[in-house]
Amino acid sequence: MRQGVLPNGRVRPGGPGMPLEMVDPDGDDDPRLGGGRFDVPSGPWWRPSSTVGRVFLGLGILIVLGGLTTAGVLLKTYLERDARFRIAGAGNIEATGLTEVSRAEMLPVFGEDIGRNIFFVPLGERRRQLEKIPWVERATVMRLLPDQIRVQVVERQPVAFVRQGQQIGLVDGSGVLLTMPAATMAQHHYSFPVVTGIDPRDPLASRTARMAVYQRLLAELDASNQHLSEQLSEIDLTDAEDARVTMPEQGADILAHFGDERFLERYQRYKAHIAEWRQQYPKLAAVDLRYDQQVVLEMTPGTDAVAAAVGEATATSGTGEAASPAKPSAGTKSADASATDAAPGKPTPSKPAAGVKPTKATTKPAAPGRPKTAAQKAAAVEALAAKQREAKERAAQTKAAHDKAERDKKRAAAQHDALTVNRQNPFPSTRPAAVAAQGQ
Repeated sequence: MRQGVLPNGRVRPGGPGMPLEMVDPDGDDDPRLGGGRFDVPSGPWWRPSSTVGRVFLGLGILIVLGGLTTAGVLLKTYLERDARFRIAGAGNIEATGLTEVSRAEMLPVFGEDIGRNIFFVPLGERRRQLEKIPWVERATVMRLLPDQIRVQVVERQPVAFVRQGQQIGLVDGSGVLLTMPAATMAQHHYSFPVVTGIDPRDPLASRTARMAVYQRLLAELDASNQHLSEQLSEIDLTDAEDARVTMPEQGADILAHFGDERFLERYQRYKAHIAEWRQQYPKLAAVDLRYDQQVVLEMTPGTDAVAAAVGEATATSGTGEAASPAKPSAGTKSADASATDAAPGKPTPSKPAAGVKPTKATTKPAAPGRPKTAAQKAAAVEALAAKQREAKERAAQTKAAHDKAERDKKRAAAQHDALTVNRQNPFPSTRPAAVAAQGQ
């Protein structure tokens, strides 16, 4: 036996000068047989290494995609042409939330969808069309298979009556004008103030800003659950920075300027002093409450009225007669102004009577919020009263001169007519008429 060779023909390991070679009698380790009984995959199935595998994989993907596309087309054709998905009539359109909006107002929006396949109804466009109806605040439109359309409507809630000329309507918090028959309004028992100054020609943003002032006013007055807003008669929102409220008083309506803030504080100040102001000034027409330390009172137009800027009470009489000045309270000051519809808080000088030359006031009104001393207040009151008496005397003199001129003119005309009659008809029967005309 050769050294390093076993009886079975294998080489003994470690034999000198001989390579180590292990022979597998089963042929499992023969590299010519592929290295083993089972081949190990070279990669995942979706990444075949051979060209044939990649071709078969691509064909399979194309077949699957084609099948899905064909199925989709068939389903779409089926849904479009199947009569079960067509909207047969108005009965297939359901609506909820309708109170002020009737079905007769809503159904025209879906008029062209009758007979149409439910999948072809443009829901977004129908929603926008519904929200153009004045009473509809927002709407939701949904499909209910196989052939139903469901509409959910949220209607607008009116917050005030609105006056436009002689017409009374409703308005919501966004400034959208709403129409409602008078009988229906009575059935709802609405109890709102009347709002003016909301013009439908104004942009919606402008109307919304005005209504925001209105809602803050009511919210502040009713914050303590006293329902003070029920005492408001009419609110003019023409100026978004000045809520002008008509306050019903005994036998008269007073226009109160509340501005755009601190409504409750100004309302309480008005209620605390209105009786005193009306007692001192029977011709009181408006009260401007927008200043911190004073209130501006305006008198009735056409009475040679004088507006007074006061702290807690007025300082002048607005009756046009030379009345004795009332005793002013602390913080009183006065200024000439007309009681016409001037800009809020900025009284304009009153127009003097014909022939009367306006005189300059002896005292200048202090700036709003700057109190005067008692002596200055008294001097201002006396000066204003003297000015009123002087203006009245001049007006009386001018009126007397005007009346005398008119009488002289009429007398001259009568004399001329009498002489003309005498020339044309000199008979005695005409004399008494001529003499009577001359004596007029």
